[in-house]
Amino acid sequence: MPKIEINMLVNAGVKTCFDLARNIDFHKESLKHSNEKAVAGKTSGLIELGEWVTWEATHFGVKQQLTSKITVFESPNYFVDEMVSGAFKSFRHEHYFQKIGNTTKITDVFSFESPYGLLGKLANWLFLKKYMTNLLITRNTFLKEQAESV
Repeated sequence: MPKIEINMLVNAGVKTCFDLARNIDFHKESLKHSNEKAVAGKTSGLIELGEWVTWEATHFGVKQQLTSKITVFESPNYFVDEMVSGAFKSFRHEHYFQKIGNTTKITDVFSFESPYGLLGKLANWLFLKKYMTNLLITRNTFLKEQAESV
């Protein structure tokens, strides 16, 4: 199972970063390039423990839907969203927020399992892990820019 870890320092408070990371409207804006939109469940505002959202987006030229649910929520330091249904066999996305002086360290840990056995493992190795890493970096860079402009 591939595991991606992204770390970023943000010159903003923990609560600001935490709230941006769980904000549905912010998420849509940060992934505009893939036409990401919330189509069911919690479709706007701040998502909370037990709530779910179905995202529709275009990746690799294919329109897809993915539903994830907030399964762990410890404001403002940690939350987890896990796939309920979608293109992956499974995924777990852990979001950590740690105050370090006047900054916040954001850590994303994204673990996923691709479908299709050996073909899925080959896709992970060839392009999927890199694609997901770039997607997370894009999103966190946007979060950093937004949080630091407040």
